[in-house]
Amino acid sequence: MFVLLLTYSFGLDPVNQHLVEHRAFLDKYYSKGNFICSGARIPRTGGVIICKAKSKTEVEQIISEDPFFINNAVEYEIIEFEASKFAIELQTLFN
Repeated sequence: MFVLLLTYSFGLDPVNQHLVEHRAFLDKYYSKGNFICSGARIPRTGGVIICKAKSKTEVEQIISEDPFFINNAVEYEIIEFEASKFAIELQTLFN
């Protein structure tokens, strides 16, 4: 499991220019089962994505398709973790 922290590189203007395409990117990886949840950071300086992937290499490949990343609107930090406890409702995500 991975936490992806996005930090806006140049403020909101470049982000807003690519928001429609970024949401299509998110939809693609939600439908594939990679993305668990996502949203804007508060204050709005970036975003957070919880991602299920087999490896950091797979995550990097996914990120490479993000219009925010392609257009240098964000920087990504990838944090890998192994869940040792989770709500019972999330059990299927960790099997």
